[in-house]
Amino acid sequence: MEQPFSTSKVTVEYFDPHDVFKLLAPGLVPRFPLRNLHWQSHAGPLRSIDTLHIELVSTGDKRSLTSPVSSPPPSQQAENVASRDDGFQTQIGATLSSDAVDQTATRNSTPARRHQIPGLRRTPYLKVLLVRCDDNDSYKGHVRQEIRDWVKSNTPPSGSKRNTAENHDAFEWLIVHVVIPNTAAATQPRDSGSVTEKTSTASRWRTGSSTLLEKMKSDFNTSSKGAVDRIAQIRIGVNDVPYDSLPRVVPAVPSGYTETEQETENSWTDLVSKLRSLILSSFDLRVSQYEDDIKEKDAQRSLPGWNFCTFFILKEGLARGFESVGLVEDALVGYDELSVGLDMIVKDQASTGSTSATNALLSYTDELKRIALKARSAIAGAEYDDGDEEELVDLQSSQPDSAQPEDIYDDIPISSTKKPYRDMIVANNVSVFDFRCYIFSRQISLLLRLGNAWSTREELLAKLREQQESVLHGVAPRAPPPKQKENEHEDLTMLGEICRRTLEFVPTLSQVMRNDIFAALSEMAKADGDAATTAAAADPLVSEVVDNLVASFAFSIAQQVLAQTSTKALPIPETVLGSPDGHEPKAAIPEPKTMMHPARSSSLAIRTGGGAGVGRPPPSPNVFPGQHQQAGGPPSPFLKAGLEELAAKRAELYILSRNILAECGKKRGWSDGWANVSVVGESTMVDMVDIDLGDDDKPENSDDQAPASSEPVTSISGVNSRLLKTALDNSNDFYRLYETLTDKALRHYTVADHTHSVHTSMADIAVLKYHLGDYGSASGYFWRTTPFFGECGWSLLELSMLVMYSRCLEQLQRREEYVKVMLKLLTKAAAAERDRQEWKSAFKRGKKDDVEYPDRDAIKGFLDDLLVVAKELPNEMRIPLSSFFSVVEVDGPPEYHQGRDGISLNLKANSLLVDDLKVDAAKVHITATTGRPAKEVWFELAEPVIVRPGRNRLKLHSNHTIPGSYEIDQVDLVASNLHLHHERRAAQPPDQTSDLIRWPDVAVYHRADTLDVQLHASRHIQLDRNNTVDIKLDSGWNDLLSVEIRVKAATGGLRLLTSEAKCVSSSVDFSKPPEAGLFCLGSVAQSTAVRIRFPYTVEQETPNISIRVDVSYTTEHGIFFFSRTPVIRTSLALGVNVQDVFKHQALFSLFTVSTVDHSPLRLFSSELVASDTFDSDLGLPPTDPVVIFPRQPASLLYKITRKAGVKAGPKLQKTMYLRLLYSVLGEEIESLIEGSINTSLQDKPLRPFSRLVCSTVTPQVRQGLSEYDLERAALLGTVSTTFLSSVNWVKHFAGLGKAADGTDYPQALASLLRTWQAENPKLTLNADVPAEPRSILIPVDIPSLTVVHTADIRLQQPAPQSQLLLSSSDSPTLTVCTNQLLSAVLHLKWSRIWDTTTPPSEQTDIEFSYELNAPQDTWLLGGRRKGHFVIPAPSGEGASEYSSSTPDTEAEIPILLIPVREGWLPYPSVEVREVRSYDTVTSPTAGGRTPVSQGGQPQVRFETDFRNLGETVRVVADRARVTLSLDASGPGGGPLVLDTERRVEESLSMGVNGARIVA
Repeated sequence: MEQPFSTSKVTVEYFDPHDVFKLLAPGLVPRFPLRNLHWQSHAGPLRSIDTLHIELVSTGDKRSLTSPVSSPPPSQQAENVASRDDGFQTQIGATLSSDAVDQTATRNSTPARRHQIPGLRRTPYLKVLLVRCDDNDSYKGHVRQEIRDWVKSNTPPSGSKRNTAENHDAFEWLIVHVVIPNTAAATQPRDSGSVTEKTSTASRWRTGSSTLLEKMKSDFNTSSKGAVDRIAQIRIGVNDVPYDSLPRVVPAVPSGYTETEQETENSWTDLVSKLRSLILSSFDLRVSQYEDDIKEKDAQRSLPGWNFCTFFILKEGLARGFESVGLVEDALVGYDELSVGLDMIVKDQASTGSTSATNALLSYTDELKRIALKARSAIAGAEYDDGDEEELVDLQSSQPDSAQPEDIYDDIPISSTKKPYRDMIVANNVSVFDFRCYIFSRQISLLLRLGNAWSTREELLAKLREQQESVLHGVAPRAPPPKQKENEHEDLTMLGEICRRTLEFVPTLSQVMRNDIFAALSEMAKADGDAATTAAAADPLVSEVVDNLVASFAFSIAQQVLAQTSTKALPIPETVLGSPDGHEPKAAIPEPKTMMHPARSSSLAIRTGGGAGVGRPPPSPNVFPGQHQQAGGPPSPFLKAGLEELAAKRAELYILSRNILAECGKKRGWSDGWANVSVVGESTMVDMVDIDLGDDDKPENSDDQAPASSEPVTSISGVNSRLLKTALDNSNDFYRLYETLTDKALRHYTVADHTHSVHTSMADIAVLKYHLGDYGSASGYFWRTTPFFGECGWSLLELSMLVMYSRCLEQLQRREEYVKVMLKLLTKAAAAERDRQEWKSAFKRGKKDDVEYPDRDAIKGFLDDLLVVAKELPNEMRIPLSSFFSVVEVDGPPEYHQGRDGISLNLKANSLLVDDLKVDAAKVHITATTGRPAKEVWFELAEPVIVRPGRNRLKLHSNHTIPGSYEIDQVDLVASNLHLHHERRAAQPPDQTSDLIRWPDVAVYHRADTLDVQLHASRHIQLDRNNTVDIKLDSGWNDLLSVEIRVKAATGGLRLLTSEAKCVSSSVDFSKPPEAGLFCLGSVAQSTAVRIRFPYTVEQETPNISIRVDVSYTTEHGIFFFSRTPVIRTSLALGVNVQDVFKHQALFSLFTVSTVDHSPLRLFSSELVASDTFDSDLGLPPTDPVVIFPRQPASLLYKITRKAGVKAGPKLQKTMYLRLLYSVLGEEIESLIEGSINTSLQDKPLRPFSRLVCSTVTPQVRQGLSEYDLERAALLGTVSTTFLSSVNWVKHFAGLGKAADGTDYPQALASLLRTWQAENPKLTLNADVPAEPRSILIPVDIPSLTVVHTADIRLQQPAPQSQLLLSSSDSPTLTVCTNQLLSAVLHLKWSRIWDTTTPPSEQTDIEFSYELNAPQDTWLLGGRRKGHFVIPAPSGEGASEYSSSTPDTEAEIPILLIPVREGWLPYPSVEVREVRSYDTVTSPTAGGRTPVSQGGQPQVRFETDFRNLGETVRVVADRARVTLSLDASGPGGGPLVLDTERRVEESLSMGVNGARIVA
């Protein structure tokens, strides 16, 4: 954005003798400013000039035409344009600067005397001659001579060398030929070669001369190579010239040439291009000369007579040159280098004390001296008389004196036009204070240009006035900012740089200003003859005046920069200080349509410290404004880079202003509240005493010489800032301004995302509100900011703020919030106490810095107040136990009571509180670390106890006994209405350094003589019924008044049929019928065992099931609870397979009994129980138990026959049962070892651990016994206990602790088991049958067969014994010859006695077929190989008699057998099939044809008993003798058979009648 009166513009002087500029300006001025220029720097890269403004100045005229955007408004056209820095007017009484004088001088028509210092000159970069020449005659007659005269007067003579001094004012020149329409020049083309064919007719009348433009270029352009073209031509259109200015005479011979629109535009482009190149050329010459001069002057720095002020003006001239062409960054670098140079000069002057006339700066500023003296007189009550000072008149001001505000210069303390600084520097009459102010003002001006900010004098004053009103009255500024172009935005990074430099400049300038005033007063004192030069600094009046002046000036600078860097692009949140209703305004960020960045919301996360239920705090400042932008106004610029940095630096300026205000208020006794805050931890601090470390040589009467007026003086004299003066007028204004400045800083920090600073500012407001008694607002700010300081490690500060916060809530009667804040206060104090204890107990190596901890006395008494208020709350307050306790651990093993069940647990707790805490109730929850489902036990406190600071011991009791290994996972303490709780995850290793419960392990064992519950699978199993389980309840030493047993399935898919439960083998019965999972018993005496049996079902077979048994019983000592979840094995220990063989009258079943696992079985007896239909016979049973090994099963063969006279029917019991009595060797060994251990523990002190020892040893026995050990024990009858000697028993008994006499229970039990094993290396198994062996009843279903066929092949016609048997007469094998014809009979018979499903009355005739089969290389079969036969159905009253075949119904079929090879040949096989007839029907579902049996009868089941199975016939060759020829005369060269002798024919045809010889 371009600023009015911007210094980034170059002067172009034009000479218009023909008054054509008014015709040229409408087309030229809109093409300004020049854009996108590029200049090659001599000492750096290529520089780009985005915008270069042109100031067109007529020769001899002060008025100028500039770019349209930079033209001054009408209200400002009357003002002097000499002020070119930032639009501020020159101070009243100041003369015109040399800059303005030189500028005016250069505009005069007559040459002006050059200034001796080049940096003060301002001359044009380009001189332009505007020429009107209508035809060639005019050009020849007078125009050419006029041009020559102008060129001669404005350029060096031809051939002369330019003076180096003139290079400071180097310029270029340009001739612009302005062509008026209706003239001969308008009919000429630009050059003679551009005439088209269209104008050829007119060209006949013209001579061959060149055009005017060519003549001018030929006359005034240099013919050398690379010369610059200095001639341009612009043709004015007919419509662009006023009618009265048009020539009335048209040329007699028109050329017919008309210029196109494109040619016109090209001419303008050519003119602008020449302007660009010529201006950059002159600028390059000037920069080169300036750089050479600066280098030369800098090299003379060490020579006598070198003057920094002259060097400053010279180098500033280069910087202003850069600024004039828009290279603001280079100009800023120049001023930065000058600032460093000034620092070096001041440092050298201070270190050497040199007061040379060349470099010496004034020691003080006259204006500051005058203001200080006037303020001192005002404090002293005298009237300041400055008779020597003459009233200065502002000759530059166009306003009357009465119209100028009095505080105009106090509100804008930094301005380059406030004083004639450059004249003062040239005259070597400038102080360090003025010098620094001028350099800083120029730097700010350049940074504002880089930031694209609007900072004219009037706008800045308007912003300041609005800012004062908003600060004083708490309202937003009403003055709208100047309108900007939509596509131009401010550079927030540059604005942030301004604020950063201001923050560095203010402290430095304040010290310079302080030294300046003291130097002025000291010099005045010397002039008065006072020898004590330090009297001015020691005078309280002077100190007060100096402090006021410095504070006022610094405050004004900060306010000025804040106003200059104010921008709508910075979305500052809405203030909430003036919100009366306490509601937060809605967030609103102006979002233009071209928004490219997302709308920013506050990144400050305000966390509550008290959780839910805390009252709503005051409105949050983290919202954005919605009232600054007026409705229908232009959209704000979008957010971009540098926003956070600008917001942060502006916030620091507000904090700087607030700190200045606080220091001024501190002298008047107005505190910001922090001084009255009693910080927790400072009570132990001692008052420090200042000790003078200077020389002891002091005059004895130094105290007497002290001025009488040593008391501090307070006054507002010297405070020139109206805002600061108003705030210091009374305390109300002071606190309001302090709060407003802090709030502004807070809101800026919010945008900058500086969380720490936001909370710091919020804490300042909170403390101020608390100090002023506004407890409601203070509590809201404390609620927001207190948690932040705790998280950042400011513990003592957080405690102090919590104390104030709690007092606010106490005054407001907000009890619930008060309790929460007090809890947090005590929690933080306890945390500090924890750190102190850890630091004391830690190993300290080397020297460590002392750490401050809160004073315990400052926190005492809060706990009692908390408990009193908490008791009135309706709800219980839950807080972590670790807030008040550091360590909670188990103190020793659980204690067991003698003569009754129940256990006690001792806890050690270390309290971090400073007061006693009365605990009304306490609970500890322990959870089992292994096993499923999880087991848990609660321990409770019997009566209230007092927990004192430090270590305490709590004893808790429990009537629940559930054996197992536990960990503490929950601890609850209740005091009044406070509930202290702690929870941890079990089975996680605790951290010994950070966890609250560092030793959570608790071991609970099942003590002997207490109530016990055992779960066993039933020893009697019947497979066709539900399995049962037995619960054995042992009352132990308890006289039970009532018992409730609850059972619950702990295995998936397990269903307990408790309604069918019954008590077995016991005199105790249920007190009421069993319910679902509940058994109720009445009184049970001591040492009484009760067995309850109930069935169960499972969805799928599982090897083990788990049932949770909870026993709640009542004794004279109270109600107790016992629980156990045992796992029992339900899978069968043996397996039985059966193989059936059907015969005509009997069924032979072979039962194979095997083990399921690697444990052998002992089978004592077996029985196949007969049914209503069948009977069985075992034969001779074994006399001794049969041992069944895993790889050696037992076989039992039973003969089953059908009972005679029993008709088949649906109600007959056909199923037989196989009863087996057995025992598992592994269970026998476990029982043997448990009994031996219990015997060894009798009458010993460790007897209470007998149940624990047995439950620990049994799993080791199951795991330690291998298959080899079990087989060895079964064979030898003894079991070895050597495998138990390698077990680490101490690990299994960990957690039992020690006895009262110091006996270590784990070691004692481990020693006991080792001694028992040494005394019992082998244990003898009991070979007798147990009193109650295991039994299993297996149902055996006899298969129902419709028919059992018997097939038998019998050989006929026996031969004589002497001829039939070839081997010997005693051989039972039938021997025949190959190819011998054997006659045989196939005998078929059947039986229906095994058909138990079909009654005889429903049986029908069944047709079968038979087929005789034999391999072709074995037998040749003859006779009826295939045939059908029918088995008739029983009929009549004696139907049962026809259940088997009779000779009449049996078939004998003759067949012929011919063996075809030698060897032991088996009989041919007989295959019997059922013959079924089928009718073809259409299936209604599939639409196809399906064979269906006739009559719909089911398929017949049958078997065939082949009697010849396993029988063979010996077949030998039929040759008795063979004669062979051993030569090779046979076929194929082999032996030749000469003769064979066969056996007797008749002997070979004989057979043995009815002979059956089995191979």
